[in-house]
Amino acid sequence: MTQDGIVGEIDTSRPHPARIYDYLLGGKDHYEVDEEAGERLVAVAPEARVSVRANRDFLRRAVRHVVGQGVRQILDVGTGLPTSPNVHEIAHEAAADVRVAYVDNDPIVKRHADALLSRTGETSIVLADLRDPRSIVDHPEVRRVIDFDEPVALLLVAILHFVTDAEKPGEIVSTLRDALPDGSFLVLSHATGDLFERSDAQAVYKNATASMNLRSHAEVERYFDGFDLLEPGLTQVPFWRPDGPLPAGAASIGFYGGVGRK
Repeated sequence: MTQDGIVGEIDTSRPHPARIYDYLLGGKDHYEVDEEAGERLVAVAPEARVSVRANRDFLRRAVRHVVGQGVRQILDVGTGLPTSPNVHEIAHEAAADVRVAYVDNDPIVKRHADALLSRTGETSIVLADLRDPRSIVDHPEVRRVIDFDEPVALLLVAILHFVTDAEKPGEIVSTLRDALPDGSFLVLSHATGDLFERSDAQAVYKNATASMNLRSHAEVERYFDGFDLLEPGLTQVPFWRPDGPLPAGAASIGFYGGVGRK
C-alpha cells in the first residue's frame, strides 16, 4: 500500500475484502486465498453468505429510491469488484440520465471496472482512498461526472467497517457530507457484532489487506449526523423497505443499513 492509502500492486498473497465479498456473492474475480478466507468466515459466521447478498439487495433498493427522489448523480465510494447489476445499471433502469462516479483504492477493482464502463460522461472509475476524503471530492475525474452544486447520492455501502477507529471514520463521513449540497442522500451499510459475538469472524481479516471493525447500532447511526434518516431508520438490511419475501435467516443478518437526506 502506498503512503496515501492507494494499493500500489495487486497482492494475491493475502485475502482482500473485495475479493472475499465477491467469493461470498458467487462471483469469479477472486483467488484461492480469498476462497479460503471466505470459507473460514462462513465456518465461524454461518450467516455471512446471506448477509452479503442481503446487503447487495439493500443497495439495489436504496439506489432505486434515491433515483426515484430525483437524484441524478451517484458517488459510490469503496465500490468493490463489479457485481451485476452494478450501481449504474440499477440507476439507469429508473432514469437513463443518472451519472455515476465509482471510487476504490484497489487497482484490480479499477481494472475490472474500466473493462465494463463505457468511459462516457455518465460513468467514471477513480483510484482514490476513502481515508483521504478530500482527494475524492477534489479529484478531477470525480468532478467531471459529479456537480457538487446539485444533489448527490453518496454510497458508503459495506466499506466503513474496513476503516479503523484510529483512521477517524466519523471525520471521513463528515468531510464527505459537508461537500454535498442540501437535498443529497447518504446510503450506508455497516457490519455489526450486536447480534452475535463475532471476534472469530474479525480474526479472519487479520491477515487480509484490511481489518474488520464491527460497530454497534449507536456507533453506525452517528454517521448519519447532519442527515435526516428515512423510515424505517437504521435497521438490519433485509428490513429496509423490503420489496419481496425476506431471506431465510433475515433476523440473523449482521449488517445495518439506512438512508439519510441532507
